[in-house]
Amino acid sequence: MSEADRTHRQVQPSRAERDYLSLGLNQPGRKLPLFDVHGQSVNPQLIRTCIARGWAERWFSNPLAPEWLVCRLTERGVRAAMADGALDGDEDAA
Repeated sequence: MSEADRTHRQVQPSRAERDYLSLGLNQPGRKLPLFDVHGQSVNPQLIRTCIARGWAERWFSNPLAPEWLVCRLTERGVRAAMADGALDGDEDAA
């Protein structure tokens, strides 16, 4: 197992990260939304953190809006979204 795999395995998602990741579980292609359930933009830093931890991956770039982070869940992201034991007090970590 590589060092990156060990690091990803040890980190549990915060509640905010897990909530975001769970939005992709029932979407075609496991697409992650750009907006939350209240219609607010998802924090780009939260999305970048999920990408960095291997829970999400860029799906494609939108040439009309290159700043949009259009992503989908990875297999690791599915496991993280469904995992118990998120860091409940760490909602603002990402």
